[in-house]
Amino acid sequence: MRIILTLGFQFIFLYSFAQKNLVPYVKPLIGTEKMGHTFPGATVPFGSVQLSPDSDTISYELNGKYNGEVYKYCAGYKYEDKTIAGFSHTHFSGTGHSDLGDFLIMPTQGKLQLNPGVASDPKTGYRSAFSHTNEVAEAGYYKVKLDDDHILAELTASKRVGFHQYTFPKSNDSHLILDLASGIYNYDDKVIWTYVRVVNDSLITGYRQTNGWARTRTEYFALSFSKPFKSYGQKNLDKNQVYRGFWRKFDQNHNFPEIAGKRIRMHFDFATAEGEQVKLKMAISPVSQENALENLKEEVPHWDFNRVKAEAQASWNKELNKIQVETSEDNLVNFYTSMYHTFINPTEYMDANRQYKGLDQGVHTAKDFVNYTTFSLWDTYRALHPYFNIIQPSRNNDMVKSMMAHYDQSALKMLPIWSHYANENWCMSGYHSVSVVADAIIKGVYTGDAHKALEACMVTSNHRDYEGIGEYIDTGYVPAEKNGTSVSNTLEYAYDDWCIAQIAKKLNRQEVYESYLKRSQNWKNVYDKSIGFMRPRLADGSFKKEFDVLSTHGQGFIEGNTWNYSFFVPHDPATMMEMMGGAKKFATRLDTLFSMHLPDKFFAETEDISREGIIGGYVHGNEPAHHVAYLYNWAGQPWKTQERVRMILNMQYKPTSDGLGGNDDCGQMSAWYIFSSLGFYPVAPGSDLYSLGSPAVKNAVLTLENGKTFTVEAINQSDKHVYVQKIVLNGKPVTNYTLSHADLMNGGKLTFYMSAKPVKK
Repeated sequence: MRIILTLGFQFIFLYSFAQKNLVPYVKPLIGTEKMGHTFPGATVPFGSVQLSPDSDTISYELNGKYNGEVYKYCAGYKYEDKTIAGFSHTHFSGTGHSDLGDFLIMPTQGKLQLNPGVASDPKTGYRSAFSHTNEVAEAGYYKVKLDDDHILAELTASKRVGFHQYTFPKSNDSHLILDLASGIYNYDDKVIWTYVRVVNDSLITGYRQTNGWARTRTEYFALSFSKPFKSYGQKNLDKNQVYRGFWRKFDQNHNFPEIAGKRIRMHFDFATAEGEQVKLKMAISPVSQENALENLKEEVPHWDFNRVKAEAQASWNKELNKIQVETSEDNLVNFYTSMYHTFINPTEYMDANRQYKGLDQGVHTAKDFVNYTTFSLWDTYRALHPYFNIIQPSRNNDMVKSMMAHYDQSALKMLPIWSHYANENWCMSGYHSVSVVADAIIKGVYTGDAHKALEACMVTSNHRDYEGIGEYIDTGYVPAEKNGTSVSNTLEYAYDDWCIAQIAKKLNRQEVYESYLKRSQNWKNVYDKSIGFMRPRLADGSFKKEFDVLSTHGQGFIEGNTWNYSFFVPHDPATMMEMMGGAKKFATRLDTLFSMHLPDKFFAETEDISREGIIGGYVHGNEPAHHVAYLYNWAGQPWKTQERVRMILNMQYKPTSDGLGGNDDCGQMSAWYIFSSLGFYPVAPGSDLYSLGSPAVKNAVLTLENGKTFTVEAINQSDKHVYVQKIVLNGKPVTNYTLSHADLMNGGKLTFYMSAKPVKK
C-alpha cells in the first residue's frame, strides 16, 4: 500500500505493507500434546487473562509426596484427555512447573453436582466428555461442545476480562459452577482463603489467596452474568476448619450473599430455553475487588461476544504482521504459531488505573511504564527477550523497568530469578535478569537509569548466600559439596558476569568492567582438560571422581548433562574452542554431540524430555544448548551450522498438537524457531552481534518500531537448499557470518543465496 501526503507543493511518499490476515495460521493446539505444555484457550497479546480449558484436576500431592502425573498438567490442558473439567482464567504457557488456574467455571444442566468427578466416568461430576472434532482453537477464541450436557462453550478475552458464552439446551435446571477450590498444581491446603460477595442477581465479586509456586498470591475478581440467576448456593469443602464463629446462625449454603472459607464451590441456577445463550464476563485484578469491577467496566461494558472476539483477533493480527513471511504452508503455521506463543508471556500485571501489587505486597502505581509479570528468565533470556529488542522494544523496555521495580521492592535486594504475580519463586539457576538488562542497555532499548540498573545487577551478583554465589566469588567456582548444580551454576554465573561487564564498558565504568570480565572467565575452573568436559569440582580443588558424562542427575547440572553444558560458554566460544583442542577437534566434538546415541536409561531420569526432543545427544527440548548449532561458525565450518539449524527446525517443530519437542517455556522454544527461520540467532545476549545460519523462509519483512523495515531474502530457497553460497547485506558481501544489531535496526535487506551443496572455504 502506498500513502501520499501533500504538504504545500511538496509530495512525501510513505510506504507501508498492507496488513494480511495471519490469524488463520495460528494453531494454539500446537504443543498441547506430550511435552509442549501450551494451552489452547483465549488470550490477547501479553494479556492478564488466559481463559482456557482445564482437562483434569490432578493433585500435586499423592500420599504426602509429589505426584509425577501433575507435571503433564502444567498448562491445565492435555490434548490426550477426553474430558474437560472447566474453564479457568489464568495459565502459564509452556512451563515445566506450574501454578494459577484461577476461578474455574463450568456450565452444566440437570442434577446439580458440585464435584468434578473422575475422567474415567465424567458423569460422576460436573466435568464433561468432549471430542476434538467439536473443538476450535484460534488466536483469541476457543470453542468446544460439552457432550454430556449438550452445551456449546465459547471463550474470548480482552486484556483483563474473560468472556464466556454458553449455549444451553432447554432446561429448568441449568447451572454455572464457580469452583474456587480448583487450581493447577493444586493440593488441599493451597487455597489459604476465599471471599465471595453476591452484589445482586447478576454480579458477584471476591478474591482468593493461594500458597503455591507463588508463596503469597491474592487475585481479585468481578463476575457478571448476562442473565439474572434464579437461585445460588455454595459448598465449603474444608472439613478441618475448627473455628467457624457465630456465622452458624445463618444457612450459608443457599442464597446467602457473603461467603468465606478455604475451599469454596458455588453454583448459579437458571431456566434456559432451547439454544439460549448465557454469557459471563470475569475481570481479574491484582489489587482489589473495586479495581476488578472497574477493569470490567473499562474493557467490556457491553454483552457483544463477537465484538470482543473480533477485537481480540484484530490485536493478534496487528502483532503478527510485525513480521510478514513467505514460506511453505506448514512453515507459515509453525512461524505464526511461534509468534503467537512468544507474545503470551510475560503478561501485563496492573489494572486499568495502572495500580499493581508489588513484591512487597503493597499497592503501587506504574506511572511511566507498563508493569509485567511471569519472568521465566532461565529460559527466556536466551532468545525471547533479544527477539523483543527487535520486534517489541517498547514492551521489553517496560519489562526491564518491571524488573527494576521488582528489585526496589525486594526484601533481599535481588533482580528477579523466576517471578510471577508479585512473588519470586526462585526457580532455576543463574541471575539471568542481568542478561536481559544488559541486552536492553547494549542495544539502546532501555530508557531508564542505566547506572542504577548496573548497580542492581552487581548487588544481585554479590548475594553471597544464594546458590553458592559466596563460594563462587571466593574460589572462582561453586564447590560440588555446596550445591547439587555446582557446574551449571558456575557456567551461568560466568556468562551473567560477562553481561555485567558489557554494561560497565558501555557506561565507562572501567574498574567494574575489568572486575566482572575477570569473573566471567570462571568457567575455566570447572573444565577438566583430562577428559575434555565440564565437571564438578570439590572445595579442595580436585574434580569429583565418580562422574557420568551422559547422566543428568547428580552430576552437577540442571536440566542437562555435561555433553550439552560443556559448550555453554556463549560469551567466549573462541577460548572454549582452543581449550578443547582447536577448531578441528571442536567441530568433531560438535559432530559427535549431534550424532551420538543416548541409552534408554537416560530418559528414565528425565521428567520433561523424550526422544522427540533430542537429536543425537543434543537436547533441544531444554534450553542450555540452544546456541550450540551456531558454534560451528567459530570452528570455520559454517555449512554445518546451516545444516544443523535446518535439521532442528524440521525435526523439533511441526504443525501438530505434539509438534514441540519440549516445553515451550514461555516462548523460548518458539523464539528460537523465529530467529533460526529468519537466518540469525543471538548466541550471547549482551552482545550486539547475531550469528548467521540458514533461513527457512523465502522472504521476510520485519516492520520495526522506528518506522524502518528489514528484509530477509533467500534466493533459491527449498527444503534441499539448506546451504548458503554467499550472503549480502545492502549490496555488500558478508563474510564473517555475523549481523550487527545496528545494521538490522537501520533497515535494509539481508540476502542469502542458497544451494544444495555446502561451501567449504
